[in-house]
Amino acid sequence: MNGLKRFLMQGSVIDLAAAFAIGAAFTSVVQSFVADVLTPLISALGGLPDFSTLKITVGRSDFTYGHFVNAAISFLMISAAIYFLVMRPYKHHRDRTAAKIGSRTRDCPECLSKIPKAASRCAFCTAQMA
Repeated sequence: MNGLKRFLMQGSVIDLAAAFAIGAAFTSVVQSFVADVLTPLISALGGLPDFSTLKITVGRSDFTYGHFVNAAISFLMISAAIYFLVMRPYKHHRDRTAAKIGSRTRDCPECLSKIPKAASRCAFCTAQMA
């Protein structure tokens, strides 16, 4: 039981739980925006009253595909928001950090491993640096 308690109290598990809760809240906000604002706007331009009422009748069965259209729009908006608000800034930060780290190292001419610029010997092959 002690091991389970330690596992649950680790920072990464708590961070993951917080991220999941924030993601669920963000999803509900985006779904509400799509259903209440975006879909009626698109429908007004296209002449349809609401996507959620779209359906196809085959025999005596109704296939309501309007909710799927709303879900697809929600998915695209959530994906775009995550890409532009999380992934692009993270990639930019990672590239800037890598550029700073790369400027502090050089390649060893003997073994081609990365070593600090100020090093007088390679830590991997012990070759003398000029």
